[in-house]
Formats: sequence, C-alpha cells, structure tokens
Amino acid sequence: MQTGIPTRLWIAAVVLLLAAAAVAIGSGIGPALIALVGGGVALAIGRLASPVDEPTPAPAPPPPRDPVLPEALDQIVAPILLVRHGRVEFANRAAIALFGGHILGEDVRIAIRHPAAADRLASGTTGVDDRPIELTGLGTPDQRWEMRTGDVSDGRRIIQLIDRTGSYAAERMRVDFVANASHELRTPLASILGFIETLGDEAGEVPAVRARFLKVMFDEARRMQRLVEDLISLSRIEAEKFRLPNDPVDLGPLIEEICAELHAAGGQRGRDLVCKPAEGMPAVWGDRAQLSQVIHNLIGNAMKYGRAGTPVVIALGPTADNMVRLAVTDEGDGIAPEHVPRLTERFYRVDSGRSRSLGGTGLGLAIVKHIIERHRGRLDIGSKPGVGTTVAIILPAALSSRRNEGVTGPGA
Repeated sequence: MQTGIPTRLWIAAVVLLLAAAAVAIGSGIGPALIALVGGGVALAIGRLASPVDEPTPAPAPPPPRDPVLPEALDQIVAPILLVRHGRVEFANRAAIALFGGHILGEDVRIAIRHPAAADRLASGTTGVDDRPIELTGLGTPDQRWEMRTGDVSDGRRIIQLIDRTGSYAAERMRVDFVANASHELRTPLASILGFIETLGDEAGEVPAVRARFLKVMFDEARRMQRLVEDLISLSRIEAEKFRLPNDPVDLGPLIEEICAELHAAGGQRGRDLVCKPAEGMPAVWGDRAQLSQVIHNLIGNAMKYGRAGTPVVIALGPTADNMVRLAVTDEGDGIAPEHVPRLTERFYRVDSGRSRSLGGTGLGLAIVKHIIERHRGRLDIGSKPGVGTTVAIILPAALSSRRNEGVTGPGA
C-alpha cells in the first residue's frame, strides 16, 4: 500500500527545478520565479488530475469456529463427519471408532469406502436427492447403516450414519418366524390330507390299517393344535410384556399342585418327579396362570428329554439377593455348549427329529423366556453332555405392596 506522492510527480518536480535554474542563469531571477510558480501550479494540477494508488483491501477473515461444536458432536453416539471441499475436516468419536483416525483430511469417498455412497459423496450438493442411502458391511460384515447428508451454511457438508442393524435383525427374525410357523403347520396338515386320501381308497376297508391311519391323523391334528395354542400364547405374552404383574403368587403350593397333577397323569415318568419346595418362601409378584405355564413347560421338557427311570427334581429356594429361585433338573443326554445360547429362539431345536417325535413345538422355552422377562426375572440354563440339564428361573420376591407404590414399571 502506497501513501506518498507518485513517482511520476517527483520526476516532474525535478525537471521543473532544473528548468527554473536554467532560466535564472540565462535571464535573471524574475523569469525564473515566474517559471517556478507556473511549474508549481502545473505540478498541483497534475497532482490533482493524477490518480492516487488506492490501498489494497485486506482479505476477509474466516468465520469464527464454534469451540463447543466438536465437543457437542462427540457426545452423539452416531458417526458424524464434517466435509469441506470433498475432504473430511472433522469426525466425532463414533466416526473415529468406526473408520479410524486416518480419515481426517482424506477424500470422503476414500474414508467411506462404499460403492453405494460414492455418487452422493461426489456430488456438490444434496438438494437433488436427499433420500437416505443404505450401506452394508461398514464396521462388520453384518452391520447395516443408513447414511444421510446435508448442507451447512458455511459451505461444509454434514454426513451422518445411523446404525440400523437391530431393525434389520428384528425384521429378519419376523420373516424367519413366519416361515417357520408356516412350515410347522404345513407338515402335519400335509400328513393329515395324505392319510385322508389313502383312507378314501381301498386301505380304508381294512380295520387295522384304518385304525392306525386314524391314530396318526389324530396325533398330527393334536400337534397342530398345540402349535396354534403356543403361537397364540406367545403373541399374547408379547403384547403384555410391559404390563407388570401385580398379584402375589406363592410358588410352593403351585409347584405341589402341578407335581400332583403330572404324577397322576404322567405314567411312569410322572412317578419320577421329585418336588422340593422350601418352607417359608416369600411370594412373588406374578401372573399365576403364566407362572403355571412356565412350570409345566420346564417339567414337561425334563420328563421328555431325561432318561427314563431317572429323577426329575423340582427345587424351590431363596437366593442371596432377596430373589426366589425355581430349578428343574433332569438326568438326560445334556446339551452341547454351542446350543445353549440359542435354546430360547423360536423353533430352534438341538435335534429336530427327536423333538417332533416327542411332540415338541419348538416354542416352549421362547414362551418361558418372554414370561420371565415380563415378571422382571431371569432365566438360567446349564447343561453337561451325558450328565443332564438344569433350567432355573429367578424371580423378585414380593417384599412390598406394589399397589401402594404407584408406578410399577413400563406400561404400568
């Protein structure tokens, strides 16, 4: 920036002085003085007429950065990126954990290395198509993400990734459940229809054959009935899972009642039941019908899968943390460790053929799990191959009146 007299004016002043000096030497002081004054006027006019160099304006300072913004974005659990001119300028903690710290300064298309996102990340704006993009395989092969983009007023772009893995897993479970239920219903139905068709032919004229076929049809129809009842029961339990049971239930008398019932109706295996309810146990808050269903399912499984002639022990006792523990133990073939975590999945069977031959629907332990979750309890399964299995439920004791406590939990 220049603030003095321009160079051309200095040159004009020097020439004027030299001319005045030459006139003074040749013609005397008067003409020189006139020339000097005239030159000064000409110099002033030239100064006014000549453009003065304007000062160069300073560049505008960048907009101030909000120091709180990075801290705020770090508290968001979803991965978030801020991008300027196609490069990652900022990544919150969740994004660093997902992609790694090396993405800072990288081209965003390299940072999010996914073909489905490339076109959106390469575009300059998001106004043309701002629909979310589904990404699979970021982080782990099974993870599914939803990518959303938006423009910020300072020219940056914000990219947010939302984890949809849980939603897809739930949808997958729903689809599998419908498919399994359809298969389980179709199998006995096909058997019944086949035997009805056979009975319509000559086979129906032989009494022994007719009786055998009718028994198979009856057994398959009962199997369908049990499956439909379990499906309805599971649906009802899921609908009530947020309604906390509010009635005191004494498990000791309930266990004795169920054991007496099964002892009378269960044949030889019914006589193998050994009930050990502890004395003086506190009641639990519960739904008596659902808890009865749980006990029937656990004892029924132990009677079916335990070895004939071995005891099935039903024990009731307290725990150290004011809970009530009910355990059912059999002496059967046991279950391999890799199967134990999946036993409460719908239609999961360790041995499908054996389970169906024994009348199992594949929903028993799933129903037990949902009932125990509704009662805010816990289900524990322990098994040793060749030794046997113990299934235990742990329920909170009814130490206070929920009716006087007001809010009792979600959905209460």
